[in-house]
Amino acid sequence: MTDDLPEDLRTPLRAYRFMATVVGLLLVVLCLVGLPLHYGYLVSDAAWLAQGSGGGYEAGEFISEYLGVAHGWLYMIFLFCAFWLSRRADWDIPFTAVTLVCGTVPLLSFWAEHRATERVRTEVHEPLPA
Repeated sequence: MTDDLPEDLRTPLRAYRFMATVVGLLLVVLCLVGLPLHYGYLVSDAAWLAQGSGGGYEAGEFISEYLGVAHGWLYMIFLFCAFWLSRRADWDIPFTAVTLVCGTVPLLSFWAEHRATERVRTEVHEPLPA
């Protein structure tokens, strides 16, 4: 899929796409599963969400604790990969900033990854002005 790109863009794009996917998946699970289970006792009186005694609370606590830390560390690698790609692809600062921030909002990293990949492919395959 990236084999038609120059070598100086191929590796940064692959690294960025991988990290955007990993960070996006972790953030979706953390925000849409872990945190609602962990803090569900605040909005519901369901026994399985009860703080300290419910299975849902314990699962949410586990997900929040471990995926939260993993997402934080992996987000730093994501930032590096996105910045590396932005320098190789010669992106402007606003495009780079939006790409970097999108790793903090659930589901947006997938949109940003698609947007960045399309931009790299389009710019590489544009004919040079005569």
